[in-house]
Amino acid sequence: MAKEIERKFLVNGDSWRQLAEGSLYRQGYISSEGATVRIRIIGNQGYLTIKGPTVNFSRSEFEYLIPLADAQEMLDTLCDRPFIEKTRYKIAWTGLTWEIDEFAGVNQGLILAEVELTDEAQQVEIPHWIGTEVTGDPRYFNSYLVKHPFTQW
Repeated sequence: MAKEIERKFLVNGDSWRQLAEGSLYRQGYISSEGATVRIRIIGNQGYLTIKGPTVNFSRSEFEYLIPLADAQEMLDTLCDRPFIEKTRYKIAWTGLTWEIDEFAGVNQGLILAEVELTDEAQQVEIPHWIGTEVTGDPRYFNSYLVKHPFTQW
């Protein structure tokens, strides 16, 4: 079984911007009980991802490449609105890759950083541009932001 172990943080300042270029992401969520079903387009590639419930920092995760046309049709016909629109920046820092998501649209103003780990007990050197940890706060899950956009908090 695939397992995702990640920690999530708010971001401080703009100094991280000089460390990476971003890629545009557009993603939607299909309503389900007990699992998160996500359709995502990055550039010219489609993805289907299914995630189980989060326990501590971990959850099961299954991700598959799908044809772009299929991803677009699923976004258009199956996914809840609004979509999650963001630019993702990847920054290598002390042996780990930090992903910084700068949200657009109805989540404009929110900037989150995530780091994936190999073990929940793994030690992480926190970069200076990282702020408050929000790993356990469901308000910062993308699937929550679809139904409760950041601009409406």
